[in-house]
Amino acid sequence: MKNVIIAADGAEYLSALNGWRHECVETLRNAVLKAAKFEERIKWGHLVYFNNGPVLFIRAEEQRVLFGFWRGQRLRKIEPRLKPGGKYEMATLDLREGDLLDSKVLRKLARDAVALNQEFGDPTVLAKK
Repeated sequence: MKNVIIAADGAEYLSALNGWRHECVETLRNAVLKAAKFEERIKWGHLVYFNNGPVLFIRAEEQRVLFGFWRGQRLRKIEPRLKPGGKYEMATLDLREGDLLDSKVLRKLARDAVALNQEFGDPTVLAKK
């Protein structure tokens, strides 16, 4: 798989990147880690953040960085560029070189995503019922 980064942790994942993708992932990761208490894991070859189940992910690819939320469709009022798709009410922000990121908005997305998991539970468990 060409988009999978082999890393043991978030710092190693970040160090495997260069250029605009490194800057983008570093900005996203810093905002996420400042926003709420998360367990950061490498899962499916990218960064996944858990709090009462999976909340969000950061995935660096060759031409883009994806910032996705399990319940992201409920967050589109905060960030209208979130594109709906997939199970669990997923929505993803497709970031390309030169895209502007507002750290306040990124932190609010992460905080509100955690609040949704606290209110409704682990989205993956609920989907199995």
